[in-house]
Amino acid sequence: MSFWTAVVVIFIVGCVTFLRAKRLHLPGGDSQRGIARLGRGDPHEKELEDEIARLRERINVLERIATDERRGKDLAKEIDALRD
Repeated sequence: MSFWTAVVVIFIVGCVTFLRAKRLHLPGGDSQRGIARLGRGDPHEKELEDEIARLRERINVLERIATDERRGKDLAKEIDALRD
């Protein structure tokens, strides 16, 4: 592949990516309609809120494990013990 062919291919990929991103941010785009539906009593809204709450709780636990050095070392020992 020559240099100019690579430049053209990169330009085309960039244009396609730009146009797809613009389409997703337009008021009539698919993603906007999906977001607008959530605020109007969507039956999946409660399920999604519960999942978000669970994910936030998991993130908090992972942050606590990552920032607590002593607990991290104990955790490593526990994992090694379980492997044996």
